[in-house]
Amino acid sequence: MTDAALPLQPGAESGERQQTQSTLARVVHYTGLRMVALFFTVLIGVYLTILIANMGGHVDDIRRNYIREQVAISLGFDPDIKNMTAEERREHAEKLVALQEKRMGLDQPFLLRSFRFLLGAMTLNLGWADNMSSDSGSRQVRNIILERLPATILLFSTTFFLSFFVQLFVSLYLSRNYGSLIDRVIVALAPTSAAPSWFYGLFFILLFAALLGWFPFGGLVSAPPPDTTTGYALSVLNHMVLPVTATFLSSIFLGIYGSRTFFLIFSNADYVDMARAKGLPDRVIERRYILRPTMPTIVTGLALSIIGLWFGSIVLETIFNWPGLGRLFYLAANIFETAVIVGSTVIYAYLLGITVFFLDIVYALIDPRVKVGGNPGGQV
Repeated sequence: MTDAALPLQPGAESGERQQTQSTLARVVHYTGLRMVALFFTVLIGVYLTILIANMGGHVDDIRRNYIREQVAISLGFDPDIKNMTAEERREHAEKLVALQEKRMGLDQPFLLRSFRFLLGAMTLNLGWADNMSSDSGSRQVRNIILERLPATILLFSTTFFLSFFVQLFVSLYLSRNYGSLIDRVIVALAPTSAAPSWFYGLFFILLFAALLGWFPFGGLVSAPPPDTTTGYALSVLNHMVLPVTATFLSSIFLGIYGSRTFFLIFSNADYVDMARAKGLPDRVIERRYILRPTMPTIVTGLALSIIGLWFGSIVLETIFNWPGLGRLFYLAANIFETAVIVGSTVIYAYLLGITVFFLDIVYALIDPRVKVGGNPGGQV
């Protein structure tokens, strides 16, 4: 009887079971600690945003003055006010101001309201907006934000996947053809990534929309929207070309240059030379010994760059009139709509936390040297 046919001994089965349970416990323990740490990080960031968005309570004074101004204007058109004495008019105005302040929560201390606002912000239960509404007419902050979120995800997820695959395949090609003409051209174009996406956006609008008329100036879909689903989808794709291209060009050349550099470094490692000496095919060597060790660095750079693009979407979406979170944030900041500002920041914070959390999981999937949890030293 061969060794492969021998049954596992009870001690071996028990050892394998204990090892599996230990690995599962390590993963659960690490995941729990990581989620708690990210939660408190998001919590602190959101609370700081609340303080900054309210200017430490100064925005409340602006809103109180605005309420008094609106009450004074409304009383000026009230014919019953003319029959009141000056003291009665003053008392009536103060009552109206007090009612409005109570409705908006301005009758409570800012510090107390900031913690209540924090609790509502973490669950997107931010109440009602004062001066904004969704396209459907809802003034609930959650509906306003969630209505704009898909447009931002559509725009930047498309850019992310496009950048990822182009950067991966082009950098691999350049690493195989180090010193070629196209390699020197890409290296020369790397400094162009210093320009932000909105710079390219302005240039593309002037060239392809204003002068050539090939693409629309902005927006999500043509007005009026096409009646058919296919026509609507094609209209959205047509409107996405310029913002996606602007965002893509603002980072792709520098990303290719960085990935190509890492591929060149790992291709000269000792274990790669040993694999070549054993006669392994170049494709196998590239996939197993060059691509996999560099993937964590590439994925991290792309993920963090897309987070940076989310925060840079404020200007880009405003330029292209793209109905996403960036433009919403810009509009809310102009009219001191604190709840919408904080809600948009919470969405960005959640996206950041989720991205960082899943990066650790991705590391373990794409790099065999990385294990989730456990002792330090080659492990996440």
